[in-house]
Amino acid sequence: RQSREIRKGFIVMLSGSIVALATPFHEDGSVNFDQLGEWIEFQIKNGTDGILVLGTTGESSTMSHEEDDAVCEYAVNKIAGRVKVIAGSGSNSTQTQLEKSRRYADMGVDALLCISPYYNKANAEGMYRHFATVADAVSVPVILYNVPGRTSCSITPEVVGRLSKHPNVIGIKEASGDLSYAMKIAKYLNDDFIMFSGNDDITIPLMSIGAKGVISVWANIMPKQCHEMVQLYLDGKHEEAARMQIQYLPIMNALFTEVNPIPVKEALNLMGMNAGSFRLPLYPMTEEHREQLRKVMKETGLL
Repeated sequence: RQSREIRKGFIVMLSGSIVALATPFHEDGSVNFDQLGEWIEFQIKNGTDGILVLGTTGESSTMSHEEDDAVCEYAVNKIAGRVKVIAGSGSNSTQTQLEKSRRYADMGVDALLCISPYYNKANAEGMYRHFATVADAVSVPVILYNVPGRTSCSITPEVVGRLSKHPNVIGIKEASGDLSYAMKIAKYLNDDFIMFSGNDDITIPLMSIGAKGVISVWANIMPKQCHEMVQLYLDGKHEEAARMQIQYLPIMNALFTEVNPIPVKEALNLMGMNAGSFRLPLYPMTEEHREQLRKVMKETGLL
């Protein structure tokens, strides 16, 4: 395990704007690694503080384990230490999550994002052990992922409290959209356990109660602005950060007119960034929603 001072330094470097990177596909549905590389360079050039691969936005739930491994390995090699790289290694099977976490740690990721056990759910002790089993077994830090809208289960504040004391659990991506829940877990935040907003539309509100940044869908298309907004808050310029949150709220909301990552990949395609299509059950958005998205993108200056 890392010493406390090393871990504190790592946590500081991990704060800020972390993009939840989408995964581009060829027309035949295979991963477009050349385009993935271009997106990584685009993110780094525009100030992204970290890159998450294989998250919800990355469509990993529709990909094979072999494809997940290939994307992770490619990203680690392409990023080459220029920013921190996080891999989504979560599963509703603790054993699968453990196996993936070990593989990604061996590939050289800086941290792991582990989700709560969707579908089968768990009682409080099972939920704790789902995460602790991985944190006990890997040499890289673990970030909890609470997103009950996807998983139909939430990590209770009590379990978050227990896990916050684990020497290898460094934070939580809080994506419930529930400010009351976020307030309940905020008491566990400290130099060794931090919160990331998992919802672009409430990043600054969550930072006001202690979050250190965002793991962002919006940053796929506006990485510079996302980084700037978060950095303004971290620099103590709270009113300026809040103005940016409000200014860009329409485009943040437009990226969720249909289930993520459908709108953000559509936005990338509209910008000529060659995201490709989706894998079923994800399907291209309706024309009505596409026109709504296009309109907001024009108003935002993206088109």
